[in-house]
Amino acid sequence: MRKYVPKDNVQGKSYYTDRFWVAPRVPRTEVEAEGHFAQVLTTLAKLAKEAYVELGQMVIHIDASQNFEVMKTLKEACGYTQCSEQSAVDYLAKDGEFELFYQLLNITEAKRVRVICRIKQNEAIESIEPLYKSANFAEREIFDMFGIKVNNHPFLKRILMPDDWEGHPLLKTYPMIGDEFASWYEVDKIFGKEYRDVIGPENRDQARIERYDTKRFSRVGYEVPFDADISAGETKTDIEYSETVLVDYTKNSGKQLDERR
Repeated sequence: MRKYVPKDNVQGKSYYTDRFWVAPRVPRTEVEAEGHFAQVLTTLAKLAKEAYVELGQMVIHIDASQNFEVMKTLKEACGYTQCSEQSAVDYLAKDGEFELFYQLLNITEAKRVRVICRIKQNEAIESIEPLYKSANFAEREIFDMFGIKVNNHPFLKRILMPDDWEGHPLLKTYPMIGDEFASWYEVDKIFGKEYRDVIGPENRDQARIERYDTKRFSRVGYEVPFDADISAGETKTDIEYSETVLVDYTKNSGKQLDERR
């Protein structure tokens, strides 16, 4: 049995006592002189600009213009036949660049390699779809969410957002609840712009609760008709509870069979 730990006022206590606490960087170690990762670096030669080990996997920094050559070498010469993840990180405000990464798996050796490269805004990256079919949807998502163009992709178009959507939702400059275009998108698409004054903008903040909203929230004890005007107040309604009891365990009047049927 686990030792009991008092949980008094858990929600009232802050997780970190230091307001400006910063999580430490994941420890990095050098690639060993011998072993699988050392052989991978030898195979890549000058294609690898920097390499180190984090959490048991090797991280390789490369030039973005050589991404296809690097991925082809890792697949054909090093056994990394599976690309399990591919995405990007927005560092435009800090460095003026995107960071792209590829997560590769060598099933035979049970080893993982993370390939990282950087590109400037409005620069394109070469598609690795001819090498890894899983990159098809991943590269379309990068294009959709970040606006990063991928050269020689077989079908580069949005995959999550509508084709006529404006903006890229995973950019750090994109508002969390959408911009002006997002607030009117469904109204314009379904009803037309002439109905903006009638319907109003879309509420994209899921945590927002309006006091007089009688469409989206149940009002237990203050039930009113759908879309009723309650600006003048509501009348409290007594809640009626059912008195039906399916099984009354307080009574010892159950019938007991003498023998199993």
